Amino acid sequence: MAPGVIALIVAVAVAVVTGLAWQRTNGRMRSTTAPGRPATAAPAPGPQADGPQAAREQAAEPGSLITGADLGLPLGERATLVQFSTAFCAPCRATRQILAEVAGMTDGVAHVEIDAESHLDLVRRLDVRRTPTVLVVGPDGRIAKRASGQPRKADVIAALGDVV
Repeated sequence: MAPGVIALIVAVAVAVVTGLAWQRTNGRMRSTTAPGRPATAAPAPGPQADGPQAAREQAAEPGSLITGADLGLPLGERATLVQFSTAFCAPCRATRQILAEVAGMTDGVAHVEIDAESHLDLVRRLDVRRTPTVLVVGPDGRIAKRASGQPRKADVIAALGDVV
């Protein structure tokens, strides 16, 4: 076989594996706690850095907090579904509908949509890398679950059940 044909076969195989891996994780709710570390654990002992970069790194740690002031609206009594969106994001519209339906089904659950482009400081602090990104936030402001991409309604309900 010619080296070009072998290179093409390898490239197609890598693309297929990468696509399948991306599809498998797209929109899946995942816990924000690190393996073996409870959400309420204190940071590991060691030298503490000061400044805005250190604050961002600490805030983006698993189990980080989000407040009503961050969102511009009060948190829900039982939980809050936070959606980061952009203007031209097609999956964001479907995600908005799913989250609004789930929030409407459960008392004390609020749905807040944040324009990622207008809140870049919050996007950086929470390590939002794409839209839509959905956070399931407890009444205490602790981020319990997150999904990048459009989540399934059943996954949102299950994630909410873990918080409520």
